[in-house]
Amino acid sequence: MMEYDVPTQADNAILTFDVVNVRAAFPILHQQVHGKPLAYLDSAATSQKPTCVIEAIDDYYRRYNSNVHRGVHKLAEEATHEYEQARVKIARFIGSPSHTQIVYTRGTTESINLVASAWGDANVGEGDEVLVTHMEHHSNIVPWQMLCKRTGATLVVAPIDKTGTLVMDAFERQLTERTKVVAVAHVSNALGTINPIERIIELAHGVGAVVVVDGAQAVPHMQVNVEALDADFYAFSGHKMCGPTGIGVLYGKADRLEAMGPYQGGGDMIKSVTFKHTEYNDVPYRFEAGTPNIVGGIGLGVAVDYLTGVGMDKIAAYEHELLEYGTAALQQIDGLRLIGTADRKAGVLSFVLDGIHPYDMAPILDRQGVAVRTGHHCAQPVMDFFGVPATARASLAFYNTRAEIDQLFVALKKAKEMLA
Repeated sequence: MMEYDVPTQADNAILTFDVVNVRAAFPILHQQVHGKPLAYLDSAATSQKPTCVIEAIDDYYRRYNSNVHRGVHKLAEEATHEYEQARVKIARFIGSPSHTQIVYTRGTTESINLVASAWGDANVGEGDEVLVTHMEHHSNIVPWQMLCKRTGATLVVAPIDKTGTLVMDAFERQLTERTKVVAVAHVSNALGTINPIERIIELAHGVGAVVVVDGAQAVPHMQVNVEALDADFYAFSGHKMCGPTGIGVLYGKADRLEAMGPYQGGGDMIKSVTFKHTEYNDVPYRFEAGTPNIVGGIGLGVAVDYLTGVGMDKIAAYEHELLEYGTAALQQIDGLRLIGTADRKAGVLSFVLDGIHPYDMAPILDRQGVAVRTGHHCAQPVMDFFGVPATARASLAFYNTRAEIDQLFVALKKAKEMLA
């Protein structure tokens, strides 16, 4: 194994985390790609799934597949119990005061769109402002642009610096009595920057603004407590935290959710319907029209159990030391530039190589068994800011190893030799 100049504590974190046992729970990791061991470094796009989640999905379809909330037969009762029990687990996992503040959605994108429509349309108007940051994912830009177009509000963008860090002085100056919404990523998907979310929320509340947090890249990698953060809304996706695709969560403060009208109309979001009047259901069901992703919710509940068992504090510490190791490794490659070098980062290594387009680099890495993401990562304003068309992004999870970072290092050296 190669060794790089990393702090001593990295060795301690690596040695005290049983990554071998962790990896044993993920069947997809134990394969070869093009004759090479798979080094899956694309967890920011989607995480891999442990056996317990896969088996829970299989068990649902084999043993008690049924719709929820509507049937009184045994299968429907069991499906409803497991689906709603998962909601309770998720609430506990993120520190929500009540499971009724957990709204199931298709993912972070739908969660943010739900707030922009159901809360934004009723509370944002002409002359108001929505403040986002320059590092946001498109899912935390476009819904607010659409809201501003509908209402006559203005989208304001808080700047970042050359390290990919939010410029807090400028952010604070941009907060005014006109600011109705602050929409911000807890962790940047393209840069790995961890934003000072507690301070952001405190400042935003100081001017009476509502804060919507994109937590897609935070919840899988660190302990999040939405009540302690005092977030008004917090959104995240199941598939990035060892759960199935097509399931996500919107947490909202109880009073915010209660004041909101429905996002969509249909079944299960109603108490009664006549041709003259519809009485809407209680929160959270008011926002969950139609047959939901039942197995997705159940699978996410099992993923939460699994992550809790591993320990989010242990996951955060281990991934941090992997990030330091990976940073030290990539910095030894001539012509490689890291995009995103904030002091506080999660496990994202975005980079470019002089004279080599990331799209040309990726197939060579793939032939060496290394899976990374290339492109703008749904963050085109970030690419524009750094003056690059795209980056390669190696994103780390707690099932990765130093050996896989070494494999990336060797594959990048090979790419340089072939493409230089």
